[in-house]
Amino acid sequence: MQTLGGRGLLLLSGGFDSPVAGHLMQTVQGMEIVALHVSYEPVLDDASVKKAVALAAHLGFRKLLVVRAGDAFKEIVKRCRHKLYFVLSKRLMVRVASEVARREGCAWLITGESIGQVSSQTLRNLAVIDRVAGLPVLRPLVAFDKQEIIDRAKAIDTYEISVGPEICDVLGPKHPATQAHPGDVEREEAELDVPGLVAQVLGTLREAPMTAAALEVAG
Repeated sequence: MQTLGGRGLLLLSGGFDSPVAGHLMQTVQGMEIVALHVSYEPVLDDASVKKAVALAAHLGFRKLLVVRAGDAFKEIVKRCRHKLYFVLSKRLMVRVASEVARREGCAWLITGESIGQVSSQTLRNLAVIDRVAGLPVLRPLVAFDKQEIIDRAKAIDTYEISVGPEICDVLGPKHPATQAHPGDVEREEAELDVPGLVAQVLGTLREAPMTAAALEVAG
């Protein structure tokens, strides 16, 4: 079997899904993984960053980069229809990730999304999100159910690191849009300074060191 190889940028949260996705691309496709963690600081503390560092260290990823996007996400909540928040915030993440990928020489974006696992992860919404990607988006877990992902997380020893409350819902609506239309999303984005928000988030970009403490947590 021919593998993809090359270098991919993984959007790494502190949850179960994205570490499994990165591990699959690394071990099955022979891909070198650079991870990007989008922190909700200053809306939340840096707990998710610590989990991401531990996960990246445990899985042996080449590098972990971190950006702080909490203020940008608050701007989306303030100016846009709340039911479209997840699509709008993920489009912002993908724009940021595409630029980071360019700087890091990555040919792919990788996410841990799967169809229908949460109400916002529908084929329509994923297609709308991908419209702003600067390079192909790979979703190795796209057809997995949650139990399959958890089982794989346990098999690669990331489950105990990832366990805990999810943070991605902190600013989101109770009833998100499941069938977002590109025109509606673009009209909402017209209320934002999208290039300015991307630049703002990129301005916080830093590399998180794979410290001995992180390795201890991961072990």
